[in-house]
Amino acid sequence: MGITERKEREKQEMRQRIIDAAMHMFLEDGYNKTSIRNIAEAIEYSPATIYLYYKDKDELLYEVQRQAFDKLFDAFQREATDPDPWTRLTQICKSYVRFGLANEELYDLMFIIRSPMNVDEKIHETNGKDCFGYVTDCLVECIKKGLVRFDNPHIGMLSIWSMGHGLVSLQVRCRLKVLDMAESDVDTLLDHAIETYLSQIKR
Repeated sequence: MGITERKEREKQEMRQRIIDAAMHMFLEDGYNKTSIRNIAEAIEYSPATIYLYYKDKDELLYEVQRQAFDKLFDAFQREATDPDPWTRLTQICKSYVRFGLANEELYDLMFIIRSPMNVDEKIHETNGKDCFGYVTDCLVECIKKGLVRFDNPHIGMLSIWSMGHGLVSLQVRCRLKVLDMAESDVDTLLDHAIETYLSQIKR
């Protein structure tokens, strides 16, 4: 391995160390309570070192979110692969909700906390693009085959996403406790809620 390749590998390793530390602290302590100085102390470097790679904490958040979306996309590719688009859409919805419930703090970072405003718009546009494209492509196929009531994929996507996000958010924020159900029954309830919703949009 040449000097250039070694230096590039070392840079990538440092980036990942920073991201791993940031993700851990965002999840454990919360985004608002985490500072660049805290992250630097965790990896035993100076804050100046982190600023060589990321301009501020907001940019770090977007990088953490990007890796989280990669995990969600991997879940879709593992769990939602049926060749029939309607079955695949059902799998996608359930996969999304399972991911959110299994990664509550990460989901909060991805979808619930207020998005920082001072980050390059290009970074904002890339996060989640593969995930949303995967869902949209499936929905477009359903529309073309006349399987859903939607004619506009954007409206369909918004409706389906709102359903999934609502279910996860209610559970993540402990709002489903008002139903006075055993925790073991919640997953079954959410599955039935997804299936009932989908039955309403099916032609």
